Amino acid sequence: MTENTPENTAPERGMPLWAQITIWSVLIALLVVIFMGLQRAQEGHVQTGAETGEFDFTMPLFEGYEYEGLQEISLVELRGKVVVLNFWASWCVTCKDEAVELEEAWRHYQPDGEVIFIGVDYVDTEPEARGYLKQYDITYPNGPDMGTKISQAFRIQGVPETYFLDRNGVVQHVQLGPFQSTAQILAVVESLLAE
Repeated sequence: MTENTPENTAPERGMPLWAQITIWSVLIALLVVIFMGLQRAQEGHVQTGAETGEFDFTMPLFEGYEYEGLQEISLVELRGKVVVLNFWASWCVTCKDEAVELEEAWRHYQPDGEVIFIGVDYVDTEPEARGYLKQYDITYPNGPDMGTKISQAFRIQGVPETYFLDRNGVVQHVQLGPFQSTAQILAVVESLLAE
């Protein structure tokens, strides 16, 4: 019979140091991402009174949905106009509930050029987004939120969400969820035009 002495037993092999470092690095990175996400969720969406200077963006536009012939739109270049910034997606059921109302409001203000509607397509594919725009006969400028940079800047919680910016780029009204009527949209815009 053999005794199990330290000399007779095979040494236990531990995990290599590089694997341990990799696992711990991944776990720490994951915890940081979770912490940042929770902190962002607690901040909530951009509130009324926020100046959008820190949220300025340039967004590419879908072909056929350009603004004054330009293939991209810049929020900072729209100062002096009332801006209606609508976050939507083709997969969003409640976005469909307000699509007609947003287009009606846009067509009401489009001739004067003092109000601009911008559609920001959130986490979508271009074919489905373009199908949605065509289905609801949307004509105002629309483009994809590449890498969700715009929606992250506005800290949106879901779609639809709409932000009304005054002529100085200050958020004056936030609509979470769909509009109930075109009159609801017109009332907010008219209050901003009266300022």
